[in-house]
Amino acid sequence: MATYPLETPLPHGLPVVLDTNVVLSLWMFEDPALVRLRAAVESGALRPVSREDCLGELARVLAYSQFAQSPERQAEIAAAYRARCTLVEPVDPPACELPNCLDRDDQKFLELARDSGARALLTRDKLVLKLGKRPVIAARFAILTPEKLQIQLA
Repeated sequence: MATYPLETPLPHGLPVVLDTNVVLSLWMFEDPALVRLRAAVESGALRPVSREDCLGELARVLAYSQFAQSPERQAEIAAAYRARCTLVEPVDPPACELPNCLDRDDQKFLELARDSGARALLTRDKLVLKLGKRPVIAARFAILTPEKLQIQLA
């Protein structure tokens, strides 16, 4: 089975979907292991795409008490990410049916990747990564970890 190819080097402005955990790693935790990925987003080499429901999830997660982020810091992170995103609307009817993700909260990221023309969905979620092997997805976009995409950055 062929999977969606990502050419090397990656083209500038490559549209990608970042799930909430990847956004947190880049903007809240400022993960030093992902410094090249963050730089690629900041420079426009990678162009995140998002929808209002995905950004709403980010705002809810930023407010979790275990993260101890002040309301000002939450707003700052959400605004910094939103400013780098191209917002898209859900497509009705969808181009194709997707397999259902076991975690319903993750389904919107699969739909976003399908509907936006994104070339990759970046996640660390093992169940979502597993869905990337399904032919209906593999033919349209790659699902991979942020670390794996970062390796491909020049």
